[in-house]
Amino acid sequence: MMTSISPEEAWRRLAAGRSDPTPESLPRREAAGRVLAAPVQATVDLPPCDMSAMDGYAVSGGIVARSTLPVTGTIAAGDPPGHVLAPGTAVRIMTGAPVPADTEAVVPVEQTDAGEERVTFTAPSQAGAHIRKQGEVVRAGDEILTAGTAVSATVLGLLAAHGVETIDVYRAPRVATLSTGDEILPPDREPGPGQLRDSHTDFLLAAGATLGLGFKALGIARDDEADLARHIERGISHDVLLITGGVSKGIFDLVKDVLAGYGCRTLFDEVAIQPGKPLVAARHDKGWVFGLPGNPASAIVCFALLVRPFLRTMMGFKDGYWHGALSAELEAPLPGAHGRDRFVTASLRIKEGRILATPNLPEGSHDVVAYGSGSALVRISASSPPAPVGSACEVLPLPGLLG
Repeated sequence: MMTSISPEEAWRRLAAGRSDPTPESLPRREAAGRVLAAPVQATVDLPPCDMSAMDGYAVSGGIVARSTLPVTGTIAAGDPPGHVLAPGTAVRIMTGAPVPADTEAVVPVEQTDAGEERVTFTAPSQAGAHIRKQGEVVRAGDEILTAGTAVSATVLGLLAAHGVETIDVYRAPRVATLSTGDEILPPDREPGPGQLRDSHTDFLLAAGATLGLGFKALGIARDDEADLARHIERGISHDVLLITGGVSKGIFDLVKDVLAGYGCRTLFDEVAIQPGKPLVAARHDKGWVFGLPGNPASAIVCFALLVRPFLRTMMGFKDGYWHGALSAELEAPLPGAHGRDRFVTASLRIKEGRILATPNLPEGSHDVVAYGSGSALVRISASSPPAPVGSACEVLPLPGLLG
């Protein structure tokens, strides 16, 4: 029998047991939300040639105010380089167009009185003004993205600009979910006395979507060893199996025994947090199993604090327990805690550069209304006294996970 451990120790055990993320190659447009497993080099100079930064006129020598020059042509964006600029003339040029080789400056159209054949300059030119030099952003062969970079929309745009069709990213884990309990029914069923609708599956599927992962729902297993074993056998073919319920100390809490029968080695089965103490983490030869408490609030907190960051590290992100927490100021009182760190949801807002937090205090760990709202978790440290309005607190924003 294991003893309760701190959430920090739980994370250390998870991190020590995790293998390095596995790379794979993906087409560019399928890689959003992943992490680069290898650096990416520029394929072209940017800009590819000397280009105009403004709509205006290319000139080859210094221009003084009120001088007039003949206009000998027009260069549009997309025209090939090589236009000739004769001394004492000007060429009409558009933003992004290649400048002639002898251009000293581009004078913006706003600093001219322009006609069809001649242009008068209302301000003097400055050497090198409004010319984007070839390769000033990056040269072909330069590293433009490092390994470990998250593939965001802007990263995809950069890759497209360099014609990169396939990139090396870390593979996304395959995750399955399983609810357990004789009292649990699918959400579309009308519960009878003592029965509850399954809220875990919808929560976990949506939580997976916030990570860019499509979790596989395996349904509901009864509190029966044979039925539970059939479901778990399907689940452990995935990289990660998330089970809800059946992990406490009751006579119908069968998950740990069934997992042991499939060669799963338990890293811990209790974490000193409230809600969420009966949390199981187990390892087998091909993957991981997390046994989340059956209480919905406990499952939410355990997933947010430990499972979610663990899945992110499998994808190549840097994450961990309480990673990314921020300092905030309470806009409502916060109760104290006893022997365990306590977590409640909170609504956040920003005022004059300060993060303000309003805790959503629950009636208990069964209060799914309180735990289904807010945008962050606020930590009440073990043995801390109540905190009044205006006190400092720690919050962990959870974009897309809470309400």
